[in-house]
Amino acid sequence: MYICNVYMYICMYVRMYVRTYACPLVSGLLLITFFFVPFFRQSLQKILSLCNLRNEFIKKYIDIDTPLVECKNIDQLHKEKGKKKLISHEPLYNPDNVVILKNCNAFINLIDGIFFVHWDAEKDQGPTQKAECCEENKLEAHKFIKSPEEYLSSIEKVMLIVQDPACKSFCYQRLKYLEHKFDFHIMFNGPSEIEESSRIIHRDFYNIRKVDTHVHHSACMQQKTLLRFIRNKYNNEPDTVVYINENGSKITLKEIFDNELKNSADDATVDSLAVHALGSCFHRFDLFNEKYNPFGQQLLRNIFLKTDNYIEGRYLAEMTKNEINNLENSKYQQVEWRISIYGRNKNEWEKLSKWVLNNKLGNVRVRWVIQVPRLYHIYKKRNLISSFQDFLTNVFEPCFEAIKNPEHNQEIFSFLQQVVAWDSVDDESGISKYSTKSGELPTPDKYISENNPPYSYYAYYMYINIRTLNDFLAARKMRTLAFRYIYIYIDMCCLSGCVVVHMCS
Repeated sequence: MYICNVYMYICMYVRMYVRTYACPLVSGLLLITFFFVPFFRQSLQKILSLCNLRNEFIKKYIDIDTPLVECKNIDQLHKEKGKKKLISHEPLYNPDNVVILKNCNAFINLIDGIFFVHWDAEKDQGPTQKAECCEENKLEAHKFIKSPEEYLSSIEKVMLIVQDPACKSFCYQRLKYLEHKFDFHIMFNGPSEIEESSRIIHRDFYNIRKVDTHVHHSACMQQKTLLRFIRNKYNNEPDTVVYINENGSKITLKEIFDNELKNSADDATVDSLAVHALGSCFHRFDLFNEKYNPFGQQLLRNIFLKTDNYIEGRYLAEMTKNEINNLENSKYQQVEWRISIYGRNKNEWEKLSKWVLNNKLGNVRVRWVIQVPRLYHIYKKRNLISSFQDFLTNVFEPCFEAIKNPEHNQEIFSFLQQVVAWDSVDDESGISKYSTKSGELPTPDKYISENNPPYSYYAYYMYINIRTLNDFLAARKMRTLAFRYIYIYIDMCCLSGCVVVHMCS
């Protein structure tokens, strides 16, 4: 009886402590378990070590406003203009308000697949040749980046803890506890929250700000919208040359339908368009990828859903403008559209930037995320690149050059003002080699195999180059970019082991 009373007293004390100090990891009876069950205590220590490990790889930069933000508060702007009605507290964003910085004297040095910046930001001085580069004249922030060996060692540590049975048990019970806690909250506080929400004037789900952070740009429109657009072009521009075949012959849009589909666009339906990802795509990335091909034709994908084609992405630009108009009309919707840089050549950045700027696709409702497909092995087999370092160079060097010399790379520099993040995409269900031994894989300049590198190899060199790029951006007083690994295909992954490796990376 005495022990029960003591236990209840401790529970009450812990509950009061948690409420007072907002313990972020454990609360209530789980904290009691921490003291009484040794393996739970060990599990908590391991999980806390992972939290600390995560902080070692994440650097927090100062939040720098882009020059595209003309005014931090629209209400303030209305007051200055004498308007009485205050309509919004959001910033005033103008994508055309780009301030082109002057060129700087930084030196970009590529070592083992990693871009380093050698530059004194205060004096605007840097080396003039590679032989002059040293640790002393690097950006100060570069001195704290992690080496490949440290990265692989960290992955090994994460994998061991993730596969630990005691940690799994603790995390499962923790999640169940939080789920039941939320259910209790809904049970006791749900009606009062609904009543409180109903008293808010002019605010419900349809007129609050919503941001869709994962929209592939090629799939930003509805399937009916895409079909309607194709029909319109088929009827109004049947003789427009949209493609040149391998023989150099020019092919019109009508000829594409007559020769490839053996049908007209007027007879097409949403079902025959076949771009809706249904349940058949579960565990089938190949089928999912085919849904980007209108009528099952990759040629039509290149014509209508690509920025780099014979018509210079005109059709996709027109559809994008229509979607932007819809966003403007809805007023409360914003998007982050994901658009690809493939790494086949260095001209991709310039072409994409010109496509966005020349078609005036910048908008207050739109931000861009650069996604990099992990397709090194395909480009290597086609002899487009000779090593993995060529792939990294094609992806990152134009960005470093644009930040170093904005006056000579105005299109890329201007487009970067509208970019907010990076992503890496491909089929996550594929088996990827997992390595924890340093030196087992060569550096990117020596990686010339036709096989695709492991997922963790991609992740490290993407992360580290985005990190050094952000250091350069911060040194030039520019807003940094996030690195978001969005696992859109986790539901399709057949092997849970691959998912674990990907998440750890």
